[in-house]
Amino acid sequence: MLELLVDRGETLATAESLTGGLLAARITDVPGASQSFVGGVVSYATRVKVSVLDVPAEVVERHGVVSEECATAMARGVRRRLDATWGVATTGVAGPDSQEGRPVGTVWIAVAGPGVVRARLLALDGDRQQIREATCESAVTLLRDLLREEPGLR
Repeated sequence: MLELLVDRGETLATAESLTGGLLAARITDVPGASQSFVGGVVSYATRVKVSVLDVPAEVVERHGVVSEECATAMARGVRRRLDATWGVATTGVAGPDSQEGRPVGTVWIAVAGPGVVRARLLALDGDRQQIREATCESAVTLLRDLLREEPGLR
């Protein structure tokens, strides 16, 4: 996925909640990631989603933080804040308890790029770490799929 970004001259930023920086760590584990990865925001607290990522308070009040609307706002917000071509966001319930009436394993991932926003609902099984790892894998896959669909900006 990073090779695709480099080939296209594009950049990536992450906005993470339940993954707590794990997605950014996975991306930066790849040698040469700095050619396309600009940074990330770990927005574990709702107030950080609102104040740093510009998730509208009304989205949180109406839909909650474990929602498609919140995930897409996070992806758009990090893209804008970090001046990246693509923003990837993760939000959901890793456990051990449910949140906002949603069961453990309910996860939303979203990718925002030039003229495109895509979100996906995941229903994941496993313990907390397995859910977080599966979320990262799914987020990278969603971005890779979008990069293959969308023409490059060059």
